[in-house]
Amino acid sequence: MHFNMTSYESGIFAEFWAKLYLRLHGFRIVKSRYITGRNTGRAEIDIIARRRNLMIFVEVKRRATIGTAWDAITPTQRVRLRRAAENFIAKNNWTGDARFDAILVCGLQIYWARGAL
Repeated sequence: MHFNMTSYESGIFAEFWAKLYLRLHGFRIVKSRYITGRNTGRAEIDIIARRRNLMIFVEVKRRATIGTAWDAITPTQRVRLRRAAENFIAKNNWTGDARFDAILVCGLQIYWARGAL
């Protein structure tokens, strides 16, 4: 499915779709596009969501296939995401559980990989 979107618009659409999906699964969106500063490699977490005592940090990728979406999450990016999540947890004094997830959007289909990163 092709909508003549720029890559930026495509990413925004995928994040909107992912947030809607998470809300339908009982999560409250805490923050979108959380960007950290120094000592974190300036990482961005696409979505931070919470359900009861669980905070999830979600990387969203929109690609044509699941394989290319997975390939787009590099080892360097994983390290930056972890640092950014640690920064958010410390800054907000979060003491509950935390998990790294990936939501891969292929067309209008969503694949939610829990504990993926």
